[in-house]
Amino acid sequence: MAQRTVFNCNVKVGNWNEELQRKEESKKVYLDKRERGELAAQKIDFLKQNILGTVNLSLTTDGQVHFGDFVMLVNMGGENRECSSVSINAGVNNLIRIPSPGIKSPCGVSAGRGILPCRRTAFIITSVDGSPEGSTLLYDQSFSLTTTRGFARGLYLTSDIKSFQKCAKISRLQEVTLEEEVSFLSWWKVVHFDPQERLEYEGQPVPADVKVVIRHCKTNQALAVMGDHMLWTLYGKEYEVTAHTFLDSHKAEEDKNHWILCNPDPAGSELVPLDQPESACDNKEPTQGNTDGI
Repeated sequence: MAQRTVFNCNVKVGNWNEELQRKEESKKVYLDKRERGELAAQKIDFLKQNILGTVNLSLTTDGQVHFGDFVMLVNMGGENRECSSVSINAGVNNLIRIPSPGIKSPCGVSAGRGILPCRRTAFIITSVDGSPEGSTLLYDQSFSLTTTRGFARGLYLTSDIKSFQKCAKISRLQEVTLEEEVSFLSWWKVVHFDPQERLEYEGQPVPADVKVVIRHCKTNQALAVMGDHMLWTLYGKEYEVTAHTFLDSHKAEEDKNHWILCNPDPAGSELVPLDQPESACDNKEPTQGNTDGI
């Protein structure tokens, strides 16, 4: 009868010592990363905790938008999409800790369906032509949109002519990103949403909480939200944002290109109700704008 060797569970076979050392090394690396906060879950929690911090939007007393105002870019939605706002689409790869915690460029943007004011959704109306802070933004006047300072780093909303290498991920249209350096690619302007009244309103103050079209100065393409193109982000399922003008049969921009520069109400505690995209001033004759200091 052949002799049979029987092993029990305590017998160590193969490269058991190497396996044991590898497990101990992996555990040590894991504990070191956890101590430094470098685990993926820790980075995500740190990113969300900071970028979703509350921001107070600028209180408008005269119903107009001014340079230096903190606003939200809100689209009222349409047939295949809900109300949404332009948001920073920062991932773990955009997170930096040196010299101070924040996000780095280039960073994507998306249209989130959560329209609460926070570092992720707040943008600053920034002058590019020397207009002083506090002066009124006018229709057809160039300006830039920057994120808040600190963790959001004051990045500029930027776009450029699409190419095979640089375009929106899903729609393949003109891409919109956040960049660190200001340039002509980060210049935008506001025009009246009705093309027939566009010339009449040129040079007039831009009212807050009223439907407008935001155009890119270099390419003349309008900022758009893509209801049929969804992005999976750390913050949920959101719409893609591009720079592309969608025209209807009357040669007017579709609701994909309609935005509201959202400010708080006079009480300063809540956002202006967003169920009325057009204010009473839409039906009034334009008045001579106050251009002092511009």
